[in-house]
Amino acid sequence: METNKDEIILKELLLKAKERYTFLLSKWKTIVLAGSIGALVGLGYSFYKKPIYTATLTYALEDGKASGGLGGALGLASTFGLDLGVSGGGAFSGANLMELFKSRVMVEQTLLAPVTQNNKTISLAEMFIQDKKWREKWEEKPALKSITFLPNTDRTKFTRAQDSIFGVIYKDLSKNSLTVEQKDKKASIGTITLKVTSEYFAQQFTMALTNTVIDYYIKTKSKRAKENMDILVRQTDSIRGELNGAITGVAVANDNTFGLNPALNVKRVPSARRQVDVQANTAILTEIVKQAELAKVTLRKETPLIQVIDQPILPLPKEKFGKAKGIILGAILAGFLTVLGLIVRRIFKEISL
Repeated sequence: METNKDEIILKELLLKAKERYTFLLSKWKTIVLAGSIGALVGLGYSFYKKPIYTATLTYALEDGKASGGLGGALGLASTFGLDLGVSGGGAFSGANLMELFKSRVMVEQTLLAPVTQNNKTISLAEMFIQDKKWREKWEEKPALKSITFLPNTDRTKFTRAQDSIFGVIYKDLSKNSLTVEQKDKKASIGTITLKVTSEYFAQQFTMALTNTVIDYYIKTKSKRAKENMDILVRQTDSIRGELNGAITGVAVANDNTFGLNPALNVKRVPSARRQVDVQANTAILTEIVKQAELAKVTLRKETPLIQVIDQPILPLPKEKFGKAKGIILGAILAGFLTVLGLIVRRIFKEISL
């Protein structure tokens, strides 16, 4: 009994399918017309859609590490209360360099970098705005019409409107265009990719962003070591000045006691004191010079090496929405939606009867 019931349901489904098929065949002109219109729309979209250019830059990071004999020397330096800034990583380790590339402060600083276009120096932000044709939309908005972004402008002096525009640009770039990946974690090789509709902007922004991040990263990683080296250099200059003064003082005191009666030893005290100063300053200067040289070595070890391997070269790879692709996709999409609409309309008519 159940088998017969299943057969009846299957027959009804087949009949319904055949009926739908016959109905769609009767509407073939409508479907073909819709497909033709969709193909024309797809063709028009292929002309309207701008090509996407891809700029790719590959870099390698090598962090300086203190090891071996240098570690023992640093231990000796610590006995004199000197911190030469050696660290094993921290907030700006190589793994976090990728996040630094996508940070808002780095992207916005890069947008203010100068670039030459049509023999005129403008900022990358202005180039982005021109490519998006925002200026044309701002003609009817006095609050935005007069806003400009000059190269190397002080970011801290931006108005609220400028902050808002930069926020929109950053969101567009970070969400839709900019990607940073690490190809090989062991070798610390990273890749920066930017996909935008302006070929020149893609190339210039990628290179400017890399330079901005590298400068910031190196300064931050080697900051403590450089500060300690600067202190030691200043101390060296100060002690050397004191030593030169003490040597001159010895010479003056000796001149004053030349041919003096050997019995008058009190007169020789100033010369003896200056000689003690010379000996003390000589010992101090010798030690400070050692520490200063050690600090220079430490700074070199702490300064990371970021080497650009491949950089974007014009012409850049281009992704274009082709005419054939537009025609085919437009026709298929329009035809599918038409078929779906006809079937839904048919079903509603059957239900209403």
